[in-house]
Amino acid sequence: MQRLRALPQLAGVTSDLQDQGLQAYVDVDRAAASRLGITMSAVDSALYNAFGQRLVSTIFTQSAQYRVVLGAGEQGGGGGPQASASPSLPPEGASAALGRPGGGGGLAAFDSVYLASSSGQPVPLSSIARVEQRATPLAIDHLGQFPAALISFQLAPGTSLGEAVSAIQQAAKDSALPPSVVIQFQGAASAFQAALSNQLWLLLAAVATMYIVLGVLYESYIHPITILSTLPSAGIGALLALMGSGHDLTVIAIIGIILLIGIVQKNAILMVDFALDAQRRQGLPAEAAMLQAARLRLRPILMTTFAALFGAVPLVVGGGMGAELRQPLGITLVGGLLLSQLLTLFTTPVIYLTFDRLAARVTRWRVRRFGAPDEVHGGGGVPLPTSPTGGGGESTPSPRVGRAGEGSGEEDS
Repeated sequence: MQRLRALPQLAGVTSDLQDQGLQAYVDVDRAAASRLGITMSAVDSALYNAFGQRLVSTIFTQSAQYRVVLGAGEQGGGGGPQASASPSLPPEGASAALGRPGGGGGLAAFDSVYLASSSGQPVPLSSIARVEQRATPLAIDHLGQFPAALISFQLAPGTSLGEAVSAIQQAAKDSALPPSVVIQFQGAASAFQAALSNQLWLLLAAVATMYIVLGVLYESYIHPITILSTLPSAGIGALLALMGSGHDLTVIAIIGIILLIGIVQKNAILMVDFALDAQRRQGLPAEAAMLQAARLRLRPILMTTFAALFGAVPLVVGGGMGAELRQPLGITLVGGLLLSQLLTLFTTPVIYLTFDRLAARVTRWRVRRFGAPDEVHGGGGVPLPTSPTGGGGESTPSPRVGRAGEGSGEEDS
């Protein structure tokens, strides 16, 4: 508790552990007890007989039954065991009531406890054990069937939940706690840790889903990667915006990054879709098709990007209740959209042409290695001509290609 109260990230550290109770601890000298022929079970039985209660019998009558409970007498002067009949059974296993037997108070009650040695002579408990009094909790809570103590805290001004959790974990590590003591967060801290542990899988699942959908739509394995290449710039922009504004990567900010996965791809989709259509229908080379797509799609790209960006501005500048939750979401969207808009207009054409050339090289290698199929397509679905001999010479794309080995490969009328 003292170490946690000293942390500057925490405020109002409290605990439900109240150690104002008293408990007697009996430390038995096992060597001395063994010499006298006294076993630990005998010590336990003697303590239970002195401070506990035993159900020794049951008295049955015509209308009721009574349980006979045997316990040590509470009066001084050598009072022996007393039996009382009660319709209910008192709770067993209660803690020792200091003051019985013998009527003495505190630890003096243990002076009247005797044990039988192997020779039959009574041996006082004080001769083989040391009794001391310690503080003990008034109540012990349990979490998952294990004893637990709940420590509550509040965040200091200007401190995020992630910083507080990290500070607590570092303090626990520096305290060198025994392996039997386990720290488990509850409430908002537990939800934060669960979100951090699952965020990587959520991001990977979102990216994999987008790749599958784009691959089915474009019937290509390569150009979905071109579209997904816009994600790093959006993620970097979101992180830079959070750092610049002094916000941490919270659960709400992670939700904003997941939203960016679906928003920033529309820039590349607008260009790639138009370029593929120009290649397939107009027979344009990849460079000319992408240049035409970039010119014609610039205005729609700017319109959609700034529409989404201005829609997120109220989340950033808005105040009132819950503003601290909305601001990281808006900052993430604005930063990711801005940097993605600036970079994807230049990086998307470069990546598109790079993958298109790579696909053409792979196709020519497959033709040389395995022979020419009926129709060979590039990465964007553009037919690539083959030489009359099925070789891999350089050639320009054309709308239609005859079979390999049939004439000169000229365009059919």
